[in-house]
Amino acid sequence: MNKNNNVSTIIIATIIIVAVSFLIWGGSKNKTSAPVVDQHGMSVAANISAASLDDLVNKSAPDFALADKDGKLYSLNELRGKNIILFFNEGLMCYPACWNQIVALDKDEIFKNTDTVILSVVVDPPEEWQKAIEQMPELAEATVVFDKDAAISKRFNMLTTASSMHYGSLPGHTFVLINKEGIIKHIFDDPNMSIHNDQLVAEISKL
Repeated sequence: MNKNNNVSTIIIATIIIVAVSFLIWGGSKNKTSAPVVDQHGMSVAANISAASLDDLVNKSAPDFALADKDGKLYSLNELRGKNIILFFNEGLMCYPACWNQIVALDKDEIFKNTDTVILSVVVDPPEEWQKAIEQMPELAEATVVFDKDAAISKRFNMLTTASSMHYGSLPGHTFVLINKEGIIKHIFDDPNMSIHNDQLVAEISKL
């Protein structure tokens, strides 16, 4: 009888240990998978990304030289003396939002007489961009430049923004305004993928 009681006790103890271990493991898993937020409920990762962008404002823009689909090169050095808007975006995979933003930047008359060059920066291969033009012919008129291996996007901290849906590998939806002296004066990261031409012109007017 004592032997049976001992066996029962061991079985019950084992079940209790397994159950407690499972609860501890489950709680630990949920704790580590939950996003870290600040006192306002905002993602700490998003705040760090925003801070890295803010660090660029009022500093010299990282050097860049990017070519369009026809091979024409646009460089920071050659564009000195003009305002520059760089629109870093997801390119081909971002239909229709990014495409609409690119076309709106190119066609909007409010940028006339602002002495501003607008470059939409994508990481797609140039030869594949023709597919987008065939689907939306207005894209052919926009100045789209190709960031091979996302090298320039990395220099501008564009791969870790709050708007990036492919964090660490692709830009999201970020506008960078550079003044005529090559200084970054405004950065706007937009997870909502909206058109902000009025806001950009307002920032240009402050230069």
